[in-house]
Amino acid sequence: MPPSHHSPDPVPAQYARHGCWVVVACGEFDADTVEPLERALGRAAAEGFAVVVLDVGAVTFADSGLLNLLVRTHRATTLRIAGSPPQLRRILELTGADQALHLYPSVDDACADAL
Repeated sequence: MPPSHHSPDPVPAQYARHGCWVVVACGEFDADTVEPLERALGRAAAEGFAVVVLDVGAVTFADSGLLNLLVRTHRATTLRIAGSPPQLRRILELTGADQALHLYPSVDDACADAL
């Protein structure tokens, strides 16, 4: 049996910043790989943070699995999405989700708006 390929941690960091909880997402997200990110966002929402910021700057692929997670999290807490790469922004625009979700150019912008 060949050795398994180790993929990078899809949620390499989580931290507090200016009263927000920031979750960093990295890599590819689809229905089969979104679960670690779903756990992290669910914990942040359950902990009662007023604002959860999802840093998606290092997301390299996303499909409806991630989009569905974003919408569900948006319904559960105040979700702000920071640093959307062009591919993710296009999905958000094509589906109209960009009109419902709160998009910011950076984590700093998303957190500053929460102050």
